[in-house]
Order: sequence, then C-alpha cells, then structure tokens
Amino acid sequence: MISRRSFVASLGVAAASSALAQQALAQHAGHDPVYSNLTDPNVKTAPLDTMKLQQVFDSPAPKAAQQGRWVSKAPLPLPRSEMAWATTLNDRMHVVGGYGQQRVDRPYHHVYDQTSDKWLDAPFLPRGANHVGVVVANGKLYAIGGFVEQNRKPDNLCFVLEGEAWRPIAPLPKPFAAIGCAAVNGMIYAIGGAVGDTFATKKSVDWHLAYDPRIDQWAARAPMPTGRDHTGTLAVNGKIHVIGGRVDSFHTNSNLHHAYDPKADKWEPRAPLPTARSGHGAVLYRGKIFVMGGEGTNRVYGQNEAYDIDKDTWESYAPMMTPRHGLGAVAIGDFIHVAGGGPVMGGGFQSAVHEAFTLD
Repeated sequence: MISRRSFVASLGVAAASSALAQQALAQHAGHDPVYSNLTDPNVKTAPLDTMKLQQVFDSPAPKAAQQGRWVSKAPLPLPRSEMAWATTLNDRMHVVGGYGQQRVDRPYHHVYDQTSDKWLDAPFLPRGANHVGVVVANGKLYAIGGFVEQNRKPDNLCFVLEGEAWRPIAPLPKPFAAIGCAAVNGMIYAIGGAVGDTFATKKSVDWHLAYDPRIDQWAARAPMPTGRDHTGTLAVNGKIHVIGGRVDSFHTNSNLHHAYDPKADKWEPRAPLPTARSGHGAVLYRGKIFVMGGEGTNRVYGQNEAYDIDKDTWESYAPMMTPRHGLGAVAIGDFIHVAGGGPVMGGGFQSAVHEAFTLD
C-alpha cells in the first residue's frame, strides 16, 4: 500500500517535472519543428539519407482490394519517441512519457482532439519514463511501469489519472517495462516486457499480471508462451492479442501472434504477423487488427498489415507515408492516428510527425 507521505511526495515530483517540461518546451522553440536528436540539441535537420536507406514499405502479405490512404494531421507539440503506446479516452488520443528534448525520462502527456485537429497539454506523469504501458479501464487512464534510463532500468510504479492529477496505485510486484497492456471487463492485464539495468543484462520476459482496480492488487496469470517486449497488444471481443515484438533485441524480432482468453486463463496461437517487427502500433479498426510501423536491424517499417479475426488471415494495406517506431497509434472515428516515433533505427532521433489512415 502506498502511503499518504509517498503520495504527497509524488505530487511534488509532478510539479517539478511540469516546471522542467515547460522550460524544455520554451527551449524547443528554436529547434527543428519535425525531428530532434537525443544527444545534440543543436541538430536542426533529420538524417534523411539514413531514413531513406532504412525505410521498408513492402509487405509479404497479399494486398487488400481497398488499400486506403494516409493524410497528414497536426504534428505533436515537440518531437517524441519511445512512448511505445497510446490509448483513447473520450474520443481523444493520449500520448504519455517517452524520449524528447534530449532526455529519455520525459513526463509529457499530450492529448489529441480530432474534431479541432489540435494537441492539448494534459497532467504530466509524477515521474518521467519511457516505454510506459498505457490503458483505459472503467473510464480512467492508467500508466504502468516504464524505463527511467534509455530502454533500460525499469521501475514498478503505476498511476491512474483522476481529474487533473495522477494518483499512485499498487506498484507492479517487480520492475519491468515495455509491457503490453490491455483491459477486459474492468481488469487490466500487463503482459510481457523487459528487465535489466544495463544493455548487457536487458532481456525479455514472459510475465503476465492482472490488476483489479476494485481491490488495488496485482495477481499472476498464465505466462506468455514466449517472452517478448515492444509488442502490439490489444483487447478484441473479450480476448487479448499479443502480436510481434522483440526477443531481447530488435535484432531478433518475432512474428508470433497469440491470443489470451481471460476466462480460461489460456493462450492459443494465431496466424503470425507477416512482417516480424517491434515497437509497432496495433489498433482495432473496422473489425480488423491493423499493425503499422516498427523497427528491426537497420530497418524502420512502414508496413500496414491487418488481421482478419474470423478468417485468421492477414492482408496488406497502404503503408505509412513516414515509417517510424516507438510511436503512438489509436483509432478514433474512421481514422487510425499514428503520432511521433523514431524515423531511424534506435532511439537517437524523435519525430513530431502525425499521420492518419482511413479506408474512405
């Protein structure tokens, strides 16, 4: 149980993080409006040659009859990556944490309103982190775990957004990050992820925990068949699909696709992802699971592949205009929105690019 003292301390951290973030935003005014570099604040141009060399658009999956199209939308307020996931609440897109402003421990929280095509500031996380799991359950936004250094050194902190403030909830039983999160029937499931305080010790895990908001407790569930992190994870029709991801590194990406049944506490294999990748988006759109973006060895993927749940088959659709990884992806109305992400392999560069896909 987190004490009142810890809670008050976390509010102090949130206030400090907010002040630092506002200062960073002011400093960003003179920087490149689309891309930024993690280590050099004076970089104003994207590594266009590297981007072109690493971009991949072709999918091995058969092409869908109707390919759809991508359109540009309002860019993020500043370049960001390694948020790893995004989620929707009240028909708005929430992007939490990640890399930005030459730091890997950003507390940023931006919200996109599709009606006005504008980004809004929202309450910052109580502490900065990257690869934070986000999910909406019972009408509330949750943030689960995260790395406090560059893709390493996870913590076990978890929060729920209530009104204009984040409140600590029961921490994960053990630290891990880059977790796939989904909600079914009011329960939150945290699946897979990575541990390790150094690059040498970082590894994927098959851990699977369920959080019950009614009693503020975590409990173990059937582990994932193969440990992975940076997966595409979402709930569809009462089951949770975990798609792709990396096994310890993006050099060993996986195309595995499993579905979990919370009622039976069992996993079953499904048709594998046509393009093995990690750091991709996975979104339910028009009754199919669309998977876009991601990275691999010297590769940044633009592929946009969709899974037919009833047929257990994949098709390819119009690829992203700007391939990225570590992005935020959600469906709102009749669009899939994809914001931010790294335009080249690794965490060196961030983007503010925001593009949306539609079948209309």
